[in-house]
Amino acid sequence: MSNYVITCCSTADMSYEFFQKRKIPFVSFHYIMDGKEYPDDLGRTMSFKEFYDRIEAGAMPTTSQVNVDQFMEFFEPYLKEGKDILHISLSSGLSGTYNSACIARDEFSSKYPHRKIVILDSLGASSGYGLLMDMVADMRDNDATMEEIQAWVEENKLNVHHWFFSTDLSHYKRGGRISATSAAVGTLLGICPLLNMNNEGKLTPRTKIRSKRRVIREIVNKMEKHAQGGTNYSGKCFISNSACYDDARKVADLIEESFPNLKEPVVINSIGTVIGSHTGPGTVALFFLGDKRED
Repeated sequence: MSNYVITCCSTADMSYEFFQKRKIPFVSFHYIMDGKEYPDDLGRTMSFKEFYDRIEAGAMPTTSQVNVDQFMEFFEPYLKEGKDILHISLSSGLSGTYNSACIARDEFSSKYPHRKIVILDSLGASSGYGLLMDMVADMRDNDATMEEIQAWVEENKLNVHHWFFSTDLSHYKRGGRISATSAAVGTLLGICPLLNMNNEGKLTPRTKIRSKRRVIREIVNKMEKHAQGGTNYSGKCFISNSACYDDARKVADLIEESFPNLKEPVVINSIGTVIGSHTGPGTVALFFLGDKRED
């Protein structure tokens, strides 16, 4: 049995059962809704349905990253057990959590001089970050060393593609991300923004597509263009969605039709409460292994 533990943040947006099954402990972000703080605990404290229903009703949740003290509390039980830690963090392009984890690591250097804590920046988010964790767990289960996993992540993390589209602009308007006029015009014309994660781990708008049907086709086109092996791609494919499962299912169906060599069906997850606090309802995100991401 390996003498290290792989950990991550709740913002990897996989199911609670996934993390239990893959033996990946996670540290929770938090969000505040209607004046009360909740842990981002994968829908256990508040269901995803309730969370998005409350946003639809006008709630504007805010989020807080994992701070240094929380990381120290999270890491220390494993150090006491004599285990090394490989923690992969939410993209530094989206949050300061990576830096908080590094500070916590440094705080433990004198207290546990014989233990190793490695902090890696996923440059990813949501179930793309989750896809990276899934592959890392596969390596661990095949007896890879912590050093081998560290090297693999640094070499391959930019091969995890993240493509997003939104069919609901109301939350972007309420949050001040777009003007009321832009939201009204976009909604009237059926505009769906298409975004991706660049090589700095930042979410970047790419184009505006008119109609849901076209943006669904276009996001699959991006996978056909960038996936390893093109339409012969046989790796894993994950989708996450914020209260728009039917749209996510349409994307998954088109992918399974377009990529006949997939070894497993497309996995559809929910966008969690922290990332969902920023996207609101109506977002579909697609993740797969492909060529190196570039800006």
